[in-house]
Amino acid sequence: MLNIILPIDFSDATDKLVEGALKFAKETNGKICLIHVAPADIGFAIGDMGFQYFPEVEQNEIKEELLRLNSTEQKIIAHGVDCEHILKQGVASDIILEYAKTKNAGYIVMGSHGRSNMYDVFVGSLTKELTKRSPIPVLVIPIF
Repeated sequence: MLNIILPIDFSDATDKLVEGALKFAKETNGKICLIHVAPADIGFAIGDMGFQYFPEVEQNEIKEELLRLNSTEQKIIAHGVDCEHILKQGVASDIILEYAKTKNAGYIVMGSHGRSNMYDVFVGSLTKELTKRSPIPVLVIPIF
């Protein structure tokens, strides 16, 4: 079975991205491996006393994201496609490529908003980063 890595960030585009990945998985008899990469600094805040760490904020955020991952996994399974999920913290591009390697993935499915190069200069683009660095094919789904 073909393992398809599907990084999701729970943005407005997530549903459309999942829809495209489902179609691709059905056409290739693939299994979707959902991954969400949370920032490593999720529980940190800057206040009057400098950086402070709030573990309860991090724990609550991680719990919420795991619930959302589980819900997305169940929706995919309801469409007849095998699925599993994982949540990790760190640098998204590194974590996704490492996960794709451990899953012996055939593809990584990403979305593209079709924004200009100027947007990439100031904000960066995970899709662009992965298409440059990935040793496996990256399928880019337009999200408009």
